[in-house]
Amino acid sequence: MTNMILSSAHVQFLLWGATWTLALSAIAMAGGGLIGFVVALSRISPLRIVRVLALLYVQLIQGTPLLVLIFLIFFGLPGLGWDVSALGAASAALIVWVGAYLGEIWRGCIQAVPRAQWEAAECLALTRAQRMRYAILPQAVKIATPPTVGFLVQLVKNTSLASVVGFVELARAGQILNNTLFQPFLIYLIIAGLYFLMCYPLSVLSRRLETRVGYSRRKMMTA
Repeated sequence: MTNMILSSAHVQFLLWGATWTLALSAIAMAGGGLIGFVVALSRISPLRIVRVLALLYVQLIQGTPLLVLIFLIFFGLPGLGWDVSALGAASAALIVWVGAYLGEIWRGCIQAVPRAQWEAAECLALTRAQRMRYAILPQAVKIATPPTVGFLVQLVKNTSLASVVGFVELARAGQILNNTLFQPFLIYLIIAGLYFLMCYPLSVLSRRLETRVGYSRRKMMTA
């Protein structure tokens, strides 16, 4: 058997898959971010029932593999009469998964705002919503930025699981290409390189933000 030569068209196909990897990450981050924000606020709600429901959601999703969530939506919902495309199943599973993890990350960041800041906001006779909006959340956003960017690296890599239901992102594009060229080492080396190019800048940005936020927090604590 004679191996075919990797051409520019093949590289373009991989880049097209990488584009869908980024698009799927963006969809999951946008939808999961909205859910995560609600979960974070629910986890610190003064109402016990709301806190319990949010905790159950987080524990349920974090205790379920992402792969199972994708299978559940893609293969399970059609059995109930709801046909779901591969993109729809992968997006929905990732959104639910991201919402649970970001909810816990952001809950921790909100509670990491120094107690003195909470007490100072209470002294201004603001409502709870006003305290969160004008005093707590702006500080929590700074604390949450580094871990959120770090989590985005994990999200980009986990989009490769969408390939199990046939959605053509970068990993699936590599599988299809390898079935044609029979050059697994070269193709998966290129795929690894593309994932690195997408994730490394995010890792560097996360470390820099973490250093900057840590310096700001030390100044705030010593002020």
